[in-house]
Amino acid sequence: MINDQEIRVEILKLTKEYFQRRSINRTFIPGTSKINYAGRVFDEKELVNLVDASLDFWLTAGRYSQEFTEKLEDFFNLPNIILTNSGSSSNLLALSALTSKKLGSKRLLPGDEVITVAGGFPSTISPIIQHQMVPVFLDIDIGTYNIDVTHLKKALSPKTRAIMLAHTLGNPFNLKAIMEVVHDHDLWLIEDNCDALGAKYDGKLTGTFGHVSTVSFYPAHHITTGEGGCVATPDDQLGQILRSFRDWGRDCYCEGGENNTCGKRFSQQFGTLPLGYDHKYVYSEIGYNLKMTDMQAAIGSAQMDKLPGFIETRRNNFNKIYNGLKDLDSYLILPEATGNAEPSWFCFILTIRENKGFSRNEIVEFMNQNNIETRNLFAGNLLRHPAFSDIKHRVVGSLTNTDYIMNNTFFVGTYPGMTDEKINYLVEKFNEFFQKKEK
Repeated sequence: MINDQEIRVEILKLTKEYFQRRSINRTFIPGTSKINYAGRVFDEKELVNLVDASLDFWLTAGRYSQEFTEKLEDFFNLPNIILTNSGSSSNLLALSALTSKKLGSKRLLPGDEVITVAGGFPSTISPIIQHQMVPVFLDIDIGTYNIDVTHLKKALSPKTRAIMLAHTLGNPFNLKAIMEVVHDHDLWLIEDNCDALGAKYDGKLTGTFGHVSTVSFYPAHHITTGEGGCVATPDDQLGQILRSFRDWGRDCYCEGGENNTCGKRFSQQFGTLPLGYDHKYVYSEIGYNLKMTDMQAAIGSAQMDKLPGFIETRRNNFNKIYNGLKDLDSYLILPEATGNAEPSWFCFILTIRENKGFSRNEIVEFMNQNNIETRNLFAGNLLRHPAFSDIKHRVVGSLTNTDYIMNNTFFVGTYPGMTDEKINYLVEKFNEFFQKKEK
């Protein structure tokens, strides 16, 4: 009689066969096939892992979570990687952890100021507001689309306690200038590394400079688990605090399904609880439940094996698009890497130069009519949005560039699904648009 393991092996064999039958390469038809700005790139390994995890029916963190975590720890060379259910949740955890009473006088409090930018994605800013702190906004640089550090020191006040910034679209921000201020003024640094997995600054991976960093595994990002993310830190105390905030705020650090890892489950005193109160139900933080499932981690583990190739392909695609569009630089500001940085490009970002006689909507509509997907630089200027219009904040200098990109900036894809055929067609359509404008 066939046993359970043999059945499992057969299921996984058939899963692989199913994928291979369904994944016949589709021919790219210019003008008919859609060119996405991003997308999932995977093979039978992700699907086999997913089915394998589902057969365990261990629906929370399990063996694949451990495997995925270890691969991320090896990649970043960091001792504390905490898996989460999204990059946005990771940003919330990163900021929340710095409010812990366990940090003593270093903890962040309501009213503290956090330096950031308004030109980006809301989940970099929202945790600051949700914790009743004050975001201090600086303008961005057009070309790199990262913080303009010209007024960085002017932004400091006695209330400044942290800096929270994203590496915009895979291009690292000026870490030399930021780290100098962080060290000189004893500030916390949160690196939002969600769009920049694999980017480097001065030869060192982004996500390893800050006290805490975050990554997103949303389908548009460098690797995917569907929904998912992680937080990372080199500091063991912060690692324990982050796990607590992720796991309901509990004091216990046992993995799911484990008990009494500390060996003192029923012998400790906490607050005014009875002596020996069950450690699994003691709460030392005001936390959440933001864990990743093992099925998501199973996909992520397979994706990690492809990450180096994904990063290289994104860079190659970026270079091909750049070379194809460089003759259009009288119309368009092409992206540039931050000095001393090696981006892991999320996309190819473009800004229309002033007074060129056409709008962003015109070129974006033309691209969309030709099945080329585009996106704006996220929120443009967050302070122009209804949710952020009346928040307590400070602006240092002006937000002139932030407003400019809100009106004139967009991007197209560099993700690994961009074949040479797609890139050539994309470049052809850009040239066609401007040829029509010149007539």
